[in-house]
Amino acid sequence: MTWDWPRIQPFYQELGERSLDASTVSQFLADWTALTKLWYEAYQRLYVASTVDTTDQDAEQRYNDFLDHIYPNVQEAEQGIKEKLLASGLQPDGFEVPLRILGAEAELFRPDNLPLLAQELKLGMEHEKITGAQTVQWEGEELTLLQLQPVYQAPDRERRERAWRLAAGRQAADRGAINALWGRMMELRRQLAANAGLPDYRQYRWQKQLRFDYTPQDCQVFHRAIEQVAVPASRVLYEKRRRQLGVDRLRPWDLEVDPQGRLPLRPFETVPELEAKTSAIFRQVDPELGEYFEVMRREGLLDLDNRVGKAPGGYCTDFPVVRRPFIFTNAVGVHDDVQTLLHEGGHAFHVFEAGHLPYFQHFQVPLEFMEVASMAMEMLASPYLTVDQGGFYSPAEAARARLEHLERSLLFWPYMAVVDAFQHWAYTHPGGGNSEQCDAKWAELWERFMPGVDWSGLEDDLVTGWQRKAHIHTDPFYYIEYGLALMGAVQVWRNAMADQPRAVADYRKALSLGYSVPLPKLYAAAGARFAFDSETLGEVVDLMLEVIDELESQLAF
Repeated sequence: MTWDWPRIQPFYQELGERSLDASTVSQFLADWTALTKLWYEAYQRLYVASTVDTTDQDAEQRYNDFLDHIYPNVQEAEQGIKEKLLASGLQPDGFEVPLRILGAEAELFRPDNLPLLAQELKLGMEHEKITGAQTVQWEGEELTLLQLQPVYQAPDRERRERAWRLAAGRQAADRGAINALWGRMMELRRQLAANAGLPDYRQYRWQKQLRFDYTPQDCQVFHRAIEQVAVPASRVLYEKRRRQLGVDRLRPWDLEVDPQGRLPLRPFETVPELEAKTSAIFRQVDPELGEYFEVMRREGLLDLDNRVGKAPGGYCTDFPVVRRPFIFTNAVGVHDDVQTLLHEGGHAFHVFEAGHLPYFQHFQVPLEFMEVASMAMEMLASPYLTVDQGGFYSPAEAARARLEHLERSLLFWPYMAVVDAFQHWAYTHPGGGNSEQCDAKWAELWERFMPGVDWSGLEDDLVTGWQRKAHIHTDPFYYIEYGLALMGAVQVWRNAMADQPRAVADYRKALSLGYSVPLPKLYAAAGARFAFDSETLGEVVDLMLEVIDELESQLAF
């Protein structure tokens, strides 16, 4: 954690000078893996420290020092080791997929990009600082915008609207700052692509994301499938909500409240209660998975509460030296917090299950499958939400929670299509760095994919939606993965409805493969098909609508 580059560099130098042949390659890879794990875990711990308290200037300085003085040097040294292995022509057993990764990374590497990549990470932190500092005065208290979230579930429509407009006004105050930051991000990312000899940042990012098994054109096929299948289904769900609420038009502040007028679900009051009940649910899914979560509780690997100065959102990262995950969330006592912890728990189980693999490259699991691990866990856990299973709810409340989760999951696909299509446009169009053109494009895509909610009079808030989606700013092109993974997760859940133990066993087996087999085979191991077409999407949407109808029937009695 405290080493500077001169203390790390000799280890890379020694690796680079080694004799490499069939008799030495296994030890070479093992030592390279050990070295990579050390600097990577140091980086992750510094990142975590900078997010748990964005006001901690010492943590921010240490993180920035790493990005300035260690990260670029490490990347350059890693490139030398990759080139050495690739030039050897050796193909170690079980290393076929990692060799493909190393080839793509080596081809993309440019020394001129090292300081730019470090700067890109810093710009992402700037976005997090801007949004993390957004607070409002609400009924005599200073609240983060996340802490305001429970008000959106209040039965009083006027109160919901007042809270929504207050939050929107606070976000609008940062419109200029985020526009300026976006311009800097776009300029930097275009330079990254140009330095790599690529025509645009989309192509650069595609290779950097190691997307070997699908193309931007496949994403467009998926967008059309969503338009054909998920958008009509979402229109039905929105219209049903409008009727249930008894309003003439559905507004943005009508989307979180229970449409039957029931009080919001309040699953827990304290973070220890959230941890304990979630642990019990995981044990019901699988005892060993439950024990993994208990390890995290015992070892202080959870930071779940929301507080001023903490970065927004949630994530799970890994500390590969100690073979442990770390979960970060912003819990405020709503059902979304339960779903988020179940989701991040799936990521954490991936770290545990793949920890036995010998080489660091095996842990570079494609995001398209990493999100199957998380989203499938949300669904695998859904039968165990009730108090008699150790969970949070009465049977009726659990049915309601499951219903809300399924509806939101189905409604996610159209929104995902907006986010993904926006980025395809932004990074291949000359106007992508112009905030006014971004606003116009977002509005165009919103009209295409998001019918059913009336934004009249709120046009400025609608068109700036791209500013509020953190992935667009900090993790470009990281969103299609959620849409693809949701299809995979529903297929895993479909298998569990027929045979839960078998489905969980397949799920764990797939997680244990890390990235030792190609992406479609990871899906197949989990009992799912990696697909983009309207037929596959139609099958999973039909299942979700069928279960939604069943749950509504249960709640009618």
